[in-house]
Amino acid sequence: MSIARPAVTGDAEELVRLRTVMLESVRGAPLADTGWQPLAAASLRERLGDPDGSLAAFVVPRPGGGLAACAVGTVERRLGGPDNPQGTTGYVFSVATDEDMRRRGYSRACMEGLLGWFRGRGVRRVDLRASEHGEPLYASLGFVRTPDPAMRLRW
Repeated sequence: MSIARPAVTGDAEELVRLRTVMLESVRGAPLADTGWQPLAAASLRERLGDPDGSLAAFVVPRPGGGLAACAVGTVERRLGGPDNPQGTTGYVFSVATDEDMRRRGYSRACMEGLLGWFRGRGVRRVDLRASEHGEPLYASLGFVRTPDPAMRLRW
């Protein structure tokens, strides 16, 4: 039995808190703007409440309440091609563990749950962006670096 479980709507605020932990870890500084958090929690409550939806999260509860770790992912539908006829791609984001709960296999358990969810939906390709600290975990799960350059436009 896994220590991770699927997230439920009541986990939304804790998922946003853990996302903040992840973002601050990657940036190396506290976030100045937290105004996005209530909107993110509302979106999570809505999306986690749809059992046939395109978003899932797996979490490890913290002893005494709250969450210790999470991994969140979505399924995107794009135009199919030779290597992905269905056009479905999984995307993993917000993999986070509270600093005092790290090195216990919690992120791995959350990732394994999420990857099982993707497989159950017929997703054949899963993408993510890895921090230097997270890369060994993802590599051990079978992820490899790709040559695709990423670009972004902000309005």
